[in-house]
Amino acid sequence: MAAETALLDVGVLFTAVAVSGAVASRVGQSVIPFYIVAGVVLGSNVLGELPTLPGSEIGVGGVTITVPGATVGGVDLLAAVGGLALAETDFVVVGAEIGIVLLLFFLGLEFNLNRLLASRTRIGKAGSVDLLLNFGVGLVLGYLVFGSFLAAFLIAGIVYISSSAIITKSLIDLGWIANDESEPMLGTLVYEDLFIAVYLVVASALVLGGGDIGQAAGEIGVAVAFILALLAFVTVGTEFFKRLLEVDTNEFVVVRTLGLTILVAGVALALGVSEAVAAFFVGMAFSSTDHVHELEQLLEPLRDAFAAVFFFWIGLVTDPGLFTLSILGTIVAAALVTTPTKLASGYLAGRIYGLSDRRSVRVGFGMTTRGEFSLIIASLALSGAGSGIAVGTVETIYAFTVGYVLVMSVLGTSLMQYSDRLEPVAVSLLERVRGGTAG
Repeated sequence: MAAETALLDVGVLFTAVAVSGAVASRVGQSVIPFYIVAGVVLGSNVLGELPTLPGSEIGVGGVTITVPGATVGGVDLLAAVGGLALAETDFVVVGAEIGIVLLLFFLGLEFNLNRLLASRTRIGKAGSVDLLLNFGVGLVLGYLVFGSFLAAFLIAGIVYISSSAIITKSLIDLGWIANDESEPMLGTLVYEDLFIAVYLVVASALVLGGGDIGQAAGEIGVAVAFILALLAFVTVGTEFFKRLLEVDTNEFVVVRTLGLTILVAGVALALGVSEAVAAFFVGMAFSSTDHVHELEQLLEPLRDAFAAVFFFWIGLVTDPGLFTLSILGTIVAAALVTTPTKLASGYLAGRIYGLSDRRSVRVGFGMTTRGEFSLIIASLALSGAGSGIAVGTVETIYAFTVGYVLVMSVLGTSLMQYSDRLEPVAVSLLERVRGGTAG
């Protein structure tokens, strides 16, 4: 990106996000799907294709039509508009990473270590049910579609992992974060994030190392050691975090908190550990101080701004042209198969936590969303094309993933948005099933 247009591109991005948010608010919908769609439309795969249209031939009902040009005063309008298309620049990529980091940092603020340890048995049970149901279904689905273990292993991770970033954002936006149903959701997300931290190391070794699991041992050791170090830091570092925030100005509170959080997340990413997991632990460490409310007030605007960049980025990297009929069919099949399993595992998680049918159903609705980790797995597969896995298979997996994430992010946020209307129906169905079984 040329330096003279960098500021303009960032301005276009935030203007698009602002307009999308206004439209979503006007129609009473979650902003997240609107941010994603805005990214798709303004990306090089849609808006960027406009300059190539004049003179192109399009078949319509058996008739070939040549797309005419459009000029005013000698200026090609399509080329001018297409020139506003945004690319996946360093700012967007890093901004999206910061969005993930801040969303998970806030998740940690809501879920301190004492709360985690007190709920470890329930987290283990709920997380294990979630893993067995959804990862297992993903393995079967992946093997049926691709016929190989490695592809099935990747698909299993893609359809298993819920989106910590999107779910956390939705919990906050809908005011669920203080409700009873948030605890099993957050607990299951913690389990998933810890599992995926190790999974990504194994998947990386298999994809980049030609499928040799032996090469993953050292990297897994590093990842586990780093996670244990973070846990130890959270456990014994309370005084350090308190002193860090004992300053006279809000400026220093923000700068110190951001500096430490992003630094730890960056180190984690460099070591092959999820930056989201690292940010969660840092947030959990800060939750043991007396500054939680202050941090939430000061950092909330930054979190929301960079979270918008993250969701916009998801759309920006989505190429609608990848969605062939075959891939669309796979996406629909996956959504039909994996939505019920997430609903079931979420419901069971709620019951494990002792919640009512209605609140347990709400947990299931919330857990259906997929997002950032699924895309990370797909990007990992793309980087290993031709080594551990065939190029054609990787391209299909990537196209499937971006479509699946878009569908499931819209579906999941919509289920949460309209849960009040859907919960009575779901509870009624559960009562009928139980009544029929008893009969």
